[in-house]
Amino acid sequence: MLFLLYPFLDVLRFSTWEWSGLSEPKPVGLQNYRNILTDPDFHRSLGTTLGLALMTLPPFIALSVLLALALEGQRYERAVKALLFLPGLVTLGGASVAWYTLFSPEYGALASLIPVPRWDQEVVWALLLITLFTLWRHIGYGVLVVSARLKGIPKTLLEAAAVDGASPAEAFRYITLPLLRPAITFLVVIGTVLSLQSYSAVFLLTRGGPFGGTRVLGYYLYETGFENFRLGYAAAVTVVILLLTLFFALAQARLLRGGEHE
Repeated sequence: MLFLLYPFLDVLRFSTWEWSGLSEPKPVGLQNYRNILTDPDFHRSLGTTLGLALMTLPPFIALSVLLALALEGQRYERAVKALLFLPGLVTLGGASVAWYTLFSPEYGALASLIPVPRWDQEVVWALLLITLFTLWRHIGYGVLVVSARLKGIPKTLLEAAAVDGASPAEAFRYITLPLLRPAITFLVVIGTVLSLQSYSAVFLLTRGGPFGGTRVLGYYLYETGFENFRLGYAAAVTVVILLLTLFFALAQARLLRGGEHE
């Protein structure tokens, strides 16, 4: 508890300073937080973060459910799940270098075979690259979560539905999908929380570009603190990100409890 509480209290203290890390800190009270409310760069970064989450979460959830359903009970289920989970075991740095080498529009391995969109110049393609990279790394985890819930659904329910004349689509809609709700809710909220704290993929692939179009909150925090040397303001941004994360974590607990009671 000490190792968690002390750094957090230190960040709170730093957030009330105007401090570059080298100069003498100047206490400014809550001025950094007031500046955040009117900071257009922070607002743009928050919008980019939420937009990236909206681009990533729906296909992540849909693919996790569809792949888990398709693999359920198959002879090759374990092998395919292992292959899907494997990218998540690769170090983030190594995976990013591999993707950059493969998808670079100028000298990438793929560019020698087919035209590669200029994601280094167009924001939409850059966001799509990060979305695909995120799905590639985490889809295996999503499939495992949904699959674990699937295996907990009694087969007798589906068999009884079939005896009553329910089609496979109706059985999925009225039996399987409602029982998958806790797993889906877990993935949605955890994915949203991780999106609020995203940084590494943007740092290694796009550096917030092109034209700041992929500057998510995590990268904005890095720029503010370690490129612009506004450590006091960066500490305030850290506290705001933490509060947003706690908000979604509480939403997760509430939704999961609601799914268990139904």
